[in-house]
Amino acid sequence: MEVQIEHLGDVQFEIRARSHTIACDQPVENGGYDEGMTPPELLLASLGSCAAYYAAQYLRKHQLATEGTVVRVTAEKEKNPPRLARFVVEIETPVELTDAQVAGINEAVGHCLIHNTLLHPPEISIQIGQPALAAL
Repeated sequence: MEVQIEHLGDVQFEIRARSHTIACDQPVENGGYDEGMTPPELLLASLGSCAAYYAAQYLRKHQLATEGTVVRVTAEKEKNPPRLARFVVEIETPVELTDAQVAGINEAVGHCLIHNTLLHPPEISIQIGQPALAAL
């Protein structure tokens, strides 16, 4: 799995995955043009869209309506070190659910790759590539 991010200038970036592109930018008050989501918003979007996928899969499997399902993700900023904390994933379904169905959606969403990645942080290595110096 791979994405490529290219700096476009100022605080704008283009993110590419397969044949898809999205913009990443900062709000005007942070020196950007507000033409795309910020990196923290993209993280929330990743978690939320993964949760939405699994919730919809559960609803579809149990022949319940999926259209109109809405997922909202919030998190709070922390300092020392700067990070997001206390994520809350809210799932609104278009149909009323029994307690068993609510438990089923919770279990299904628990299979989300992003959810599990955040619960079990991966190792992250940083490698810096530089152009080769011209031979003297």
